[in-house]
Amino acid sequence: MDHSYAQVILPLPFDRTFTYRIPEAMADEVVVGSRVLVPFGPSRYYTAIVESVCPHAPEGSFNIKDIACAIDRTPIVRHPQLKFWHWMAKYYLSPVGDVFKAALPSGLKVESETVIELNPDIEAESLTGLSPDEDKVVSVLCSLKRVSAKDIATCASVDRAEAVVDRLIASGVLVVSEKVVERFRRKRISYVSIADPARSTEDLFAMVKGAKKQETALLAILSMNRNHNAEVPLDALIERSGVTRAIISAMEKKGIIKITAREISRFSCDETLPGKLPALSEAQSAALGQIHHSLVDHQTVLLHGVTSSGKTEIYIHLIDYVLRQGNQALFLVPEIALTTQLTRRLQRVFGDNVVIYHSKFSDRERVEIWQRLLHSNRPCVVIGARSSVFLPFARLGIVIVDEEHESSYKQFDPAPRYNGRDAAIMLAAMHGAKVVLGSATPSVETYYKATTGKYGLVSLTTRFDDVPLPDIEIVDMSAERRKGRVIGSFAQTTVETAARSLADGKQAIFFHNRRGYAPMARCKACAFVPKCDHCDVSLTYHRNPESLVCHYCGAVYPVMRVCPQCGEPAIEIVGYGTERVEDEVASMFPDSRIMRMDLDTTRNKESYSKIISDFSSHKADILVGTQMVTKGLDFADVDVVGVINADTLIHYPDFRSTERAFNMLEQVAGRAGRRDTKGKVMIQTYEPDHPVINFVRTHDYLSYYNHELEERKAFNYPPFARVINIYIKHRDAARLSAFAENYATRLRTLFGNRVNGPKEPQVSRVQSLYIRSIMLKIENAASTARVKQILRDLYVEMQSSPATKGFNIYYDVDPA
Repeated sequence: MDHSYAQVILPLPFDRTFTYRIPEAMADEVVVGSRVLVPFGPSRYYTAIVESVCPHAPEGSFNIKDIACAIDRTPIVRHPQLKFWHWMAKYYLSPVGDVFKAALPSGLKVESETVIELNPDIEAESLTGLSPDEDKVVSVLCSLKRVSAKDIATCASVDRAEAVVDRLIASGVLVVSEKVVERFRRKRISYVSIADPARSTEDLFAMVKGAKKQETALLAILSMNRNHNAEVPLDALIERSGVTRAIISAMEKKGIIKITAREISRFSCDETLPGKLPALSEAQSAALGQIHHSLVDHQTVLLHGVTSSGKTEIYIHLIDYVLRQGNQALFLVPEIALTTQLTRRLQRVFGDNVVIYHSKFSDRERVEIWQRLLHSNRPCVVIGARSSVFLPFARLGIVIVDEEHESSYKQFDPAPRYNGRDAAIMLAAMHGAKVVLGSATPSVETYYKATTGKYGLVSLTTRFDDVPLPDIEIVDMSAERRKGRVIGSFAQTTVETAARSLADGKQAIFFHNRRGYAPMARCKACAFVPKCDHCDVSLTYHRNPESLVCHYCGAVYPVMRVCPQCGEPAIEIVGYGTERVEDEVASMFPDSRIMRMDLDTTRNKESYSKIISDFSSHKADILVGTQMVTKGLDFADVDVVGVINADTLIHYPDFRSTERAFNMLEQVAGRAGRRDTKGKVMIQTYEPDHPVINFVRTHDYLSYYNHELEERKAFNYPPFARVINIYIKHRDAARLSAFAENYATRLRTLFGNRVNGPKEPQVSRVQSLYIRSIMLKIENAASTARVKQILRDLYVEMQSSPATKGFNIYYDVDPA
């Protein structure tokens, strides 16, 4: 019998496809881009994506297994997406399986789950003589019948549950099996309606006579709905009437009502009809015309506009142009927080043609958006963070990357370690779409490409309505401290400036890029600093709830009162985080309402929007926050911005540290005075004469750029070279050092003095793994494809050696 064969991609860290036989019954169901369920390994099942179908098995194939199930009859992934996945895997030196895992929402991945249950053939005598922990596991399974392997420890409340289960399996008491699990469920809502609309009200009440609760429910249905033909939501009916679901079911059995379940969208939009485009100023109109003209000759254009120059209004006009052509638009933002304000502004213009997509959505919400784009060619604009580049666009016309300089576009862990901005440019090229990058402080590499002709360049040099840029005052903290004018982390000058603004009914933002209450605890007697057991970092003190937290692995420790090293009760809290700054602000401005915006206060998608909405509507006077408050947010009444400690931004051992510092300071300064008054920015620093501080003081991006470009050229950093970092991790520091030296030696035989390291990074151990890094700098003239092929071959060679067991090696291309 002739069979067809499918090459599939698995969501596992393999840089290859696998061959599976297509059973005859599925011959018409397995198509390129569809999902199939396949066995892999001794007993697991995974969702795979079909990359190709061929009539013969590839040469060298052996032990070919059958596809277990065809999940889809139509593609779930479009052809351009598969092409994009392979480009990303090749460019960022990441297995294509890791790209697949990152790209497809978890809700679309059907996988098998290991479950444990009692052996049905076990004799009662075999259950005697069990240890207490074994007895607990058996008791749980007698009650629950089947429990997933990952949940058994919690259900049975035993330590080292894996070892206990292994013993019980070996003795024949337990058996394991694989259960296929599909995570996505469509949202359904039940509606209630009168079963026979022709039936009179008198007849209906006759049918519930003597049943008071049914009578109450019937009254509620009729009062909620005067028309017998219409439906009311079941949940709303139960809440209105106060009866239980059982009462409603009894009425259904009597034939009084009928209950209908319908699939609904998880998303709703207050604005369903398109509105008017925002009016543009003369400068904005000129910039829009220049962008259209530049896009004729360039695929990518940089819009360099000062803060509050009205870039968003220009983006809206560009999106409208694309949507009117029947195409789709992708609007990328670096932070989820930015989607809140942008969504409202775009929905006022484009109604329900606005789609939001980011990682704070649940799996089911992301699947619904994926399927909407997959099955509809309706023009729309997608607003989202970097993961939006993986969506199944059908007719992508333009990609807009706002705040393109932001390092948040770079994915760090897990793989693929891609840059959302650069990936979006490639995605657009594959679709024949155009790209507009926007920023008040473009990255050095982007501005270099714009000034050397690779990208088009359009500038907006004035704020909207000619509102002046804010005045920036540099507060010399050394001088303030000598004068005794420092209270906690605040200079008296900063406090007085903010107080005057608040007295005028304005708002203030205080920026400090450290979350928690204090960066560390320390013993006053012996200088002992508590560190994480698993990472080479000090623990951050959090006051709500009171604990010491590792910001790298998330481990939580109780706050110690007595020093474990010297035995003295001398533990003190050192430094400032946003929690402590918030407390200080509350004590200095007791009559002001204060909010905080950092990772700890924005754990879910609703918290972002609530904080931004409340502060925008002046429900708070002061906002304290980390870098989240620096990125493109638009608050009309903010008059003063205070930077608590600019020095922590500048002094970081990385070639991009000054770029990040300038960008962040200029961006946070841009939150002040965005409407009718000139804002004020107070930057507190112990180095008032640092070049970055002086460039920010005068809002002089071009001088900063030229200064930074000379530094990069002198030391051969981007844009004059490409950087690839190689990271190696292992639990044994000595073995790691020896292996990293060996790896670097092999690299030097291939690349010579382009190799730097290995070295210990600033944080040299995370999650019990020691880390070494090697930097490879490749001149722009070299063949990037050839370099990456050599690196890929070396990786395979090193990983194939038995000596590399236990080592984790990965590449970070174009580190941010």
